[in-house]
Amino acid sequence: MFLIYLKYMNMKKQLSSFFRKIMESLTMNNFKKLGLSNAVLKSIDEHGFESPTAIQEKSIPLILAGEDVIGGAATGSGKTLSFASGILQNSEKGKGIQALILTPTRELAEQVANSLRKFSKYDPLNIASIYGGVGINTQIKELKNAEVVVGTPGRLLDHISRNTIKLNNVKTLVLDEADHMFDMGFKVDVEKIIKECPQNRQTLLFSATITKDIVRLSRKYMENPVRVSTESYIDPQKLNQVVYKVQDDMKLSLLVYLLQNEKSNLGMVFCNTKRNTDKVAKNLRKSSINAVAIHGGLTQNERTRILEKFHSGNIGVLVCTDVAGRGLDIQGVSHVYNYDIPRESKQYIHRIGRTARAGTEGKAINILSKNDHANFMSVLKDNDVDIKEQALPALKKIVIERPDIRLPKPVNRMNNPSRKGRKPRHKNC
Repeated sequence: MFLIYLKYMNMKKQLSSFFRKIMESLTMNNFKKLGLSNAVLKSIDEHGFESPTAIQEKSIPLILAGEDVIGGAATGSGKTLSFASGILQNSEKGKGIQALILTPTRELAEQVANSLRKFSKYDPLNIASIYGGVGINTQIKELKNAEVVVGTPGRLLDHISRNTIKLNNVKTLVLDEADHMFDMGFKVDVEKIIKECPQNRQTLLFSATITKDIVRLSRKYMENPVRVSTESYIDPQKLNQVVYKVQDDMKLSLLVYLLQNEKSNLGMVFCNTKRNTDKVAKNLRKSSINAVAIHGGLTQNERTRILEKFHSGNIGVLVCTDVAGRGLDIQGVSHVYNYDIPRESKQYIHRIGRTARAGTEGKAINILSKNDHANFMSVLKDNDVDIKEQALPALKKIVIERPDIRLPKPVNRMNNPSRKGRKPRHKNC
């Protein structure tokens, strides 16, 4: 009997290996038809990609052919691999900075840089991530050997003014989440950076929404761009959108009730102000809910630690502003809670896009008080959404504690003459 068991286990192992090789071959063929190099294909296979996303299928062949591309795609759609494919196959080691990727936030810059490092594992390039909130000297050293730079507009302009970055060899320029960069007031900065790059280059622009500003910029700085777009990465059949109408002083009580009673994995709670994120997170913790706030008022190290804990599941609920939440590509978010209805209706789509991804089910819960009514009407008017009203459960009122006030550290501008006369930049740049 023991010998029969051993033979069975050996046969099972062989069959498992056989089917795994078949699946690996299918995966390689799915991506190989797009024209990707063997080095990139190998890294894709290692990271468990099964088949190209819609934006990858449409854009990668165009990018590899050298076309300028405008891609209508949101965070989580697979667009990073799309523009990475061209960068990795067109950049050479030791030839200076040949690719520049602009992102709206520090977190997105770091995510994109890490993805590029994974995809370039078998044909490595030096990739520098450049953003504010951290020391500049380490970045200056990284830039000396970099072939690819991923950065935010504010810090990149700082390096340009210091003459610590040269963009005269750039062959590929990527504007990632261009609509967010413009929303954050970086339009002028982006144009300044574009003008530092050679005219004879490939320009790739990715944006969840194609606004008039983006169209104007493409006409000015892109060469006959091919426009590709995909349907929203959110599956409307998988996303359940609901709204609860509640008195303003019972909003937090309702949120606590929902977080304690909804069957969820990771959850994201959106607020309109930094002060509200701190208030909500503090009171959720008081109610034994493992929640942390993230916003532009935190240091880069604090933000990085929080995101690492959320990614790993050590934090169950992330309370954030729209700015802090932009560009965060986090898997496993089952619930999005709009504690405050967004002031700009298009932000609603960006928020709920954190869940119901890649065939998984998700839920978007709106907590609607009288103060949010006008914002909610704008969401319904401007977006094609189906939001069902739910009956308000019996709630136990929670006494709200105000957040501790974080006093800003004093800045001695006399010892920093290089910043005299400069306009203040967005805290998240």
